[in-house]
Amino acid sequence: MKPDTLSDEQLCAFVDGRLDAAATERVARQLAADPALAARAEAWRAQNAALHTGFDALLDAPVPARLLAAANGAAPTRRGGVWLRYAAAVAWLAIGGVAGYMLRDRAAGDATYAIALPRQAAIAHAVYVPEVRHPVEVGVDQQDHLVGWLTKRLGVEVPTPDLQAEGFALMGGRLLPGDTGPGAQLMYQDAAGVRLTLYLSRREAGRSTAFRFAQEDEVSVFYWVDNGTGYAVSGALPRERLLAVATALYRQLNP
Repeated sequence: MKPDTLSDEQLCAFVDGRLDAAATERVARQLAADPALAARAEAWRAQNAALHTGFDALLDAPVPARLLAAANGAAPTRRGGVWLRYAAAVAWLAIGGVAGYMLRDRAAGDATYAIALPRQAAIAHAVYVPEVRHPVEVGVDQQDHLVGWLTKRLGVEVPTPDLQAEGFALMGGRLLPGDTGPGAQLMYQDAAGVRLTLYLSRREAGRSTAFRFAQEDEVSVFYWVDNGTGYAVSGALPRERLLAVATALYRQLNP
C-alpha cells in the first residue's frame, strides 16, 4: 500500500477497527509518517467519541411514564390534555437533544483525548519497537540530555522511571507528534529482547482519569491522565505482566 493510495474508505475502516492486522500496521506506519493524515484520522475518532459521549446516555435512558401513557392513548386529565402530552413529548425530545449537544461540547475534549492517548501510544509502539538500528532517537548513554530535551519540548517534567525490578532496562527515547502537541516515547527492553514503551503527552486542560486498559491489535496498553499529562505503557505482553509493569510505573509517576 503506497502512501498516495490510501482511500477514505481505508482510513475510515482503520479508525473503526475493521482492518486486519497487516493492513492496520501499514496504515499506522502511513499515519506516523504523515501528520496531516494522522490529524484527519484523529478528527474522525473525535467525532465518533463526541457522538457517543453526547447521546449514549439518552439512548439508554427509560422513556418517562407520562410519555408512554400519551403514546398508549391514555385519557386526558383536562381539556386539551392529549395535545399537551404530545407537546410534552416533543419538548422532552428537544430538551434531550440540546442537553446531549451541550454534554458533547463539554465532555468531547476529555473523551477524545482519552481515546486518542492509547491509540497514539500503540501506533508509536508498533512503528518503533521493531527497529533494530534506530529504536530510539537519544540513547540511555545521554539520559540527562534526553530528559532535559523532552521536558523542554513537552513543557512538563519527563521522568525516566526505573523498571529494573520488573526486568526492563531503559534504552532511550524520542520526540513524537501528538494531537495536543509534542509527545515523548521512552523505550525499555528485557534480557530476552522484549520491548515496551512509555508514551507521554501534555494537555493543558482536562480531567484526570483512572487507570484504564485498551487493546490495539496485538498491543496492550494501560493508560491514565494525571494533572494534564497523559501516560500510556504499551507492549505485546500478557496482560498480567504488562499490568505489573504499569502498576510500578504508576506508583513512580504518581506517588
